[in-house]
Amino acid sequence: MAMILWPSFMGQIHYQRTRSELRAIRDAAAGAELASVGKLFTTLARVIGPSVVNVTSKQRIRSLDDEIAAFHGDVPQGIISESVGSGVIVESGGIIITNYHMVANFEEIDVQLADGRRFDGELLGADPASDLAVLKIAAENLPTAEWGDSDSVEVGEMVWAIGNPFGLDRTLTYGIVSGIGRTGVTDNPIQEFLQTDASINPGNSGGPLVDVHGRIMGITTAMVGRDYRGIGFAIPSNTAKNVCQDIRVSGHVERGYLGIDMRPLSPQATRWRGILVAGVEPQSPAAMAGIQPGDVIVGFNGREINEANRLALLLTRALIGNEISLDIVRDNEPKQILVRIGRRPRD
Repeated sequence: MAMILWPSFMGQIHYQRTRSELRAIRDAAAGAELASVGKLFTTLARVIGPSVVNVTSKQRIRSLDDEIAAFHGDVPQGIISESVGSGVIVESGGIIITNYHMVANFEEIDVQLADGRRFDGELLGADPASDLAVLKIAAENLPTAEWGDSDSVEVGEMVWAIGNPFGLDRTLTYGIVSGIGRTGVTDNPIQEFLQTDASINPGNSGGPLVDVHGRIMGITTAMVGRDYRGIGFAIPSNTAKNVCQDIRVSGHVERGYLGIDMRPLSPQATRWRGILVAGVEPQSPAAMAGIQPGDVIVGFNGREINEANRLALLLTRALIGNEISLDIVRDNEPKQILVRIGRRPRD
């Protein structure tokens, strides 16, 4: 009988010791590391929350009945269509950045602050190519969010998204950066995104994606499918910051321009990897630098170029008037050509 009870007795002693050790670890963690992690989330919510706004754009849609009523001298009523999203204050004088698709074709823009105040939003400028817009409200001394450096972001970093999904005011979700430099998400070749698994839903558009310090790393803009699937996208903060600055200075965004028609190069066509120049516009920066149809662009300022999207992105970021070097291949011979970046035509 003693031989049967002895293992059971020893097991109870081991269990009591293990439970005591686990309790001690849990108590220590609760008072230190785990508590600090929990406070990190609440601190971030307090830091970034006040700078996030609700953005509601309104448009009156008129039907055939309204047109008939107007013809007879009656006042057409129409139907008010609303688009609800988010924005973030980046200057204390009432400067807000949001998505262009949130305010496109609007008649009224309503901005609600975290303290409940509501203002009419004035559209200072928009950049459909990057899906960004800058608003102004008549308010001063507002809490602002700080810009972060999206070029320093690495896959795996923790990020938080805050906005108004489904109209739920200042909802905070978190996840990681799942990918960087995502292109081809839309049909626009100059759009590049950060990918995240932080929950992004309808209404989040235009809100900030922030890092552990509460700095803006991106402006949330899109998700895969109609419902949350763990894949969302944000416009990198460096792109958003530059667009905001350009609009503040000139009311529009200026981008670099070469004046070439680019085509992908078939791997079977040549031993070189790059972009085929299918055409060159007369009097363009490329034409004046001596670039010719049939050239293959393989490098931009020392960076290898394998995709037209990558070259388009680098051009949009290049400073107008600056001279850059293009590595090309002509008649199977490598060459380097210096080109002065021109101003992309507004159309």
